[in-house]
Amino acid sequence: MAKKVTFNIDKKKDFSTWYTEIVKEAELADLRYNVKGFLVFQPMSVLAMEKMYEIYEKKLQEKGHLPYWYPSVIPSSNFLTEKEHVEGFSPDVFWVTEYGNHQKLEEPLALRPTSETAFYQMFSLWLRSYKDMPFKTYQRAQVWRNETKATRPFIRSREFYWIEAHNAFSSLKEAEKQVKEDMETAKEVLHDRFGIPFLFFKRPQWDKFPGAVNTYAADALMPDGKVLQQPSTHLLGQNFSKAFDVKFKDKKGKDQYAFITCYGPAISRIFASMISIHGDNNGLVFPFEVAPFQIIIIPILLNKNDKEIIRKAKSLQKKLSKKYRVHLDLTDNKFGEKFYQWEMKGIPVRIEIGPKELSKNEVILFRRDTKTKKNVKINLLQKEIEKTGKDLTKNLIEKADKEFKNNIISISSLSELKKMKGKFAHVDFCSIDKDGEKCAAKIEKEGLEVRGTRIDVNEKPKGKCIVCGKEAKIVVYIAKSY
Repeated sequence: MAKKVTFNIDKKKDFSTWYTEIVKEAELADLRYNVKGFLVFQPMSVLAMEKMYEIYEKKLQEKGHLPYWYPSVIPSSNFLTEKEHVEGFSPDVFWVTEYGNHQKLEEPLALRPTSETAFYQMFSLWLRSYKDMPFKTYQRAQVWRNETKATRPFIRSREFYWIEAHNAFSSLKEAEKQVKEDMETAKEVLHDRFGIPFLFFKRPQWDKFPGAVNTYAADALMPDGKVLQQPSTHLLGQNFSKAFDVKFKDKKGKDQYAFITCYGPAISRIFASMISIHGDNNGLVFPFEVAPFQIIIIPILLNKNDKEIIRKAKSLQKKLSKKYRVHLDLTDNKFGEKFYQWEMKGIPVRIEIGPKELSKNEVILFRRDTKTKKNVKINLLQKEIEKTGKDLTKNLIEKADKEFKNNIISISSLSELKKMKGKFAHVDFCSIDKDGEKCAAKIEKEGLEVRGTRIDVNEKPKGKCIVCGKEAKIVVYIAKSY
């Protein structure tokens, strides 16, 4: 007999324990792989992330991106080409230097921490004319970084799963338009499909991507009040095209350097935000579209008519599987154990069918987010599931948006900022250029970070910088981050 699952942890009061336990109990990942910072992704996370990949890649392809598969290793000569980029990433790079019986490679190979230096070397070979652009590419990939901070499953590890898009344009205007498109894509997927609320910021100059002209990034707020970065998009300008000689002939036949952008949705990190934001004290709550299983069917077997009930349950599974991801639980666990298990794992819809329901040609439908049950006639079941799925995801989005909005506050003094816990604070600030870096450093001593300025609204300061007291030029957002 399987162990009874009784998951009941107050997520708001003890998010750290909640997160650690749900990763283990819901069988999302196993941390016992014997290399620090690396983990084994288990089916309940893999199935969900595969669906997340599918949704994201479809959206990118709709907007003109085409998929590529690049090698996972980058020659050191590539990696060292762009000076600012290599200075930013060198401390975290894993290097492959030997093969076989400790024989040295002719050139060290970097396990990609990101792929700019791989993509743009090929761009220099492929792009010849303005007619070749816009050139919009992406790949689904793993990247490796020797994170020195404490690792946490999905949130921060030394190997993570993401998508990276790399694009080349013949003008700065087109490149800037792409950056805005990336932000729109994040909203259409993260918020509208996965139910993750966030703010998109222009990062301060001291916190931009190595080699970028400007960096823009989305921040979501986790239940413990810390922000977790979501997709970032970078206007690289001509920095990398000059380093890698990515040239094209313009309409007048003159050589020009391409304008490049890149965009990086980290699927594993987005997954961490999604399960954390929507989960409750009894476990996970998946949005309907991305759940590893959308429906769990549990036959209520009491010996009498058991074969007929199982036959009906299998028939339902076969029929519903044409449209949904369905799992039929025929284990010998007790009903209560099954209910606890699948509720804890966040499956959106549970269907129960026993002798009573069979006699009435109906089932009991349980909805995970509201924990409500209703009797549904089998001939109306598909229609009811479709409605329930839409209502469930809509409800999760509305709840998440409300919680997020309530955690954005206005702060007017440094002393008030020091007392802030678990919020996004918008404050008057001197600058996000180099002039403001000293003020940002003082804020960092309090365990907080300047995340940047919002790009969706034009906020004007009303007073002085809360740190230096000089006239404020901008409004920035401050929070504690992972």
